[in-house]
Amino acid sequence: MKANTFRRGFLFLLVFVLAACRASSNTPAPIATSLSLNTATATVTAQPTSTATAATSTNEPEPVPGEIAYAHIEAISEGIGPRVAGTAEEAETARYIILEFERLGYVSELRPFSVIVKGRTINSANVIAVKPGAYSQEIIVGAHYDSVEVGKGADDNASGVAVILEVARRIREQNTPYTIRFILFGAEELGLQGSKYYVGHMTEDQIQNTVAMINLDSVTAGDLAYVYGDRGERGMIRDWALEFAQVHHLALQTQPGENPKYPAGTTGDWSDHAPFMNAGIPYTYFEATDWALGDKDGYSQVSTEYGENGKIWHTKYDTLEYLNATFPGRLQERLNLFVTVLEAILTELEAVK
Repeated sequence: MKANTFRRGFLFLLVFVLAACRASSNTPAPIATSLSLNTATATVTAQPTSTATAATSTNEPEPVPGEIAYAHIEAISEGIGPRVAGTAEEAETARYIILEFERLGYVSELRPFSVIVKGRTINSANVIAVKPGAYSQEIIVGAHYDSVEVGKGADDNASGVAVILEVARRIREQNTPYTIRFILFGAEELGLQGSKYYVGHMTEDQIQNTVAMINLDSVTAGDLAYVYGDRGERGMIRDWALEFAQVHHLALQTQPGENPKYPAGTTGDWSDHAPFMNAGIPYTYFEATDWALGDKDGYSQVSTEYGENGKIWHTKYDTLEYLNATFPGRLQERLNLFVTVLEAILTELEAVK
C-alpha cells in the first residue's frame, strides 16, 4: 500500500508540474530557470539565470513598499488570468510562486493534494518556503493563489500572494525572532481545501510549535484596511499591528463589532485562517473591505454603485483595469500599508521562548 501511495503521489506531482509547463505560452515566467525535482520530498530547486521583477543591483534604490507586490499582481492576474482550482492556470501560478521563492534564495516545497468536489477529482497543491528565525517557534504566513473563473482574481487573491512575495524578499536577509513558514494555498475557492489539507497533516507538536497563523485575502479593493484576530490575549498580533499602525500613521483598523455575530476585532470563518483557528492556533487576518456597508458582515467591500452591488471579489470587476480606473491609487496605498505592517510583525514582534 505504501508503494502504491508513493507512486500515485509521484504521478500527481508529475502531472501538476507538466500542467504548469503546458499553460498558455503567453504567460510570462518570472524567471528563466533550470528546474530539478526531488521526487521523494517534492522539493523544487531552481538556478536563476535572469530576473523579471524587482531591482537587484545594489546601486539601485530599494523599491517603495508595495511596488514589487503590484508587479506580482499584474503578472499573476493579467499574465496568467483566472486560476480555477485544478486547471493548468492554477498550476502555472504555483510554478510562478516556486520560482520567485527560489530566486529570492528560499527552498520551495510543493505539496500536492487531491479533493473530490461534486464527484470530480481536483488536483491542486500548496507551496511552502521557510525562513529560519532566532527561535524554532513558527509563524505561518499564508494566502490562497487560486481564483474563481469570473474576473481575473486581482484582488481575490493575487493581492495576498503579492504581499507575501514582496515581504519574503524584504526580510530574506533580516533577522527574525520567529521562524517564518510561508504557505500559498491551492483550491481555497473550493472550500479552503489547501489550508484544510495542511492543517490536517500537522502533528500535535507542530501545532503547539506554531505561535500564530497570519492570513492575507483580498487586501486591495475594499474601502478600508482591516486586521482581525482572536478574542482576548490570543489576538495579540492584531493588537500589536493596530498599535504599530497608529504610531506610524497608517490607516489600519479592525471591525467594530456592530454585527453581534462577529465580536469586535474578530471575523468569520470564510478564509484560510479558519482551519488553523479550529486547530487551536491563534490567527491574524488582513483584508480590505467595509464593515459599515450592507449587512455589516464584511462582504460588501465598496458602495453599491461600484462592482456588483458593492462586491469586487467573485465578479467580473476583479481586474486591475477596473480597480485602477475606479479607485485610482487605492491598490498602491493598500499594498504599501500591508507590506509595511507585515514586515514589521515578522521582524519586530518579540519572540516568547
